[in-house]
Formats: sequence, C-alpha cells, structure tokens
Amino acid sequence: MARRAETIELAVLGLLHEGPMHGYELRKRLNLMLGWGRVLSYGSLYPTLKKMLRGQLIEELTASTTPVTRRPRIVYQVTEAGTREFERLMSEVGPTAWEDDNFDIRFAFFGRTDMEIRLRVLEGRRIRLQERLDRVQRELQMTEQEVDRYAAELQRHGVESVEREVKWLSELINAERNNIPPAPAADQS
Repeated sequence: MARRAETIELAVLGLLHEGPMHGYELRKRLNLMLGWGRVLSYGSLYPTLKKMLRGQLIEELTASTTPVTRRPRIVYQVTEAGTREFERLMSEVGPTAWEDDNFDIRFAFFGRTDMEIRLRVLEGRRIRLQERLDRVQRELQMTEQEVDRYAAELQRHGVESVEREVKWLSELINAERNNIPPAPAADQS
C-alpha cells in the first residue's frame, strides 16, 4: 500500500464502516483525518471512488436531492468485499505500514486492528523514526556551524518533533503490552 490512491482507499473504507456518506462528507472527514498539511481535492477523491465502485468495494445508495441544487446526492456504502479489503489492508505489516503517508490513516482505525498487528506497526514506526532522528542529529551537528541560526533552529525543531513522536510511540507500545486502554480525550469545553 504505497500509493496515495491506496491510502485514500483505506481511509474511505474505514470511514464508510461508520456508515454511508456522500462525497462531500467523505472529503470533509478525510481532510480532518489527513491534517492541515495534506488537503484532499475532489480530483483525487472521485477517481478513487470510481475505482472502488468498479472493484465492488463500495456501492451507491439511492441518492437524495438537495433543496439548493436539486441534483441527486450520491451516497456511498461499503460492501462485503470492501470490508474484507479493509481488514486485509489493516492487517498488513511492513515498511509501508509505518511510513509517513500511511501511518496516520492506519492509526486512525487501530481500534479495529488486532493488538499484535498494532504493536508491530507501532514498533516499526518507532524504529523508522529513531533512524531518522539519529540521521538528523548527525546532520545538525555537522551543519550547525555552516548554516545561519534560523536554518539551525528549523533543524532543531525537526529533531524535537521526532523526539516527541518517538516518546509518544514508546508510551503507546508500553500501554499495548500492559493492556492499558487509551486515555479518554480531554474535555474541550
């Protein structure tokens, strides 16, 4: 699962497990899931939906009309084949499971994943980030004297971000191993 379309496919299948959705709602939820740095356009979403329809991973439901446009709104739902494909994709462990483009999406659906698979993905991600951290720290030491202070600050910020994620992953791995349920989300009120 290396291409962006496959990542979008996994996310769509995961979201449609929550219930049927129309394209606008899918795009809105995917953009929230992908984060501020990766906005999904309709030009990426709809070709993926068409491919998934052809592959019978999703199907269209009877569309409703909206009062504003009077055009039917197409609603999508996951099929049995889509459920099997989602389970297959979520059970994959290997380098693509912990790469930047795929990890966040997979993590969003960890609640539907076996603990052993979760652990392998979390550990793989931590190893990958630790390798990145070691490399960036070496580069920072070599270039600190050669770059201006703003470039050095940017590199230091990158190091601190990776260090935070490695710490977070270690805490998640320990919680998984000790069968500690995730902490509830903090109240935003």
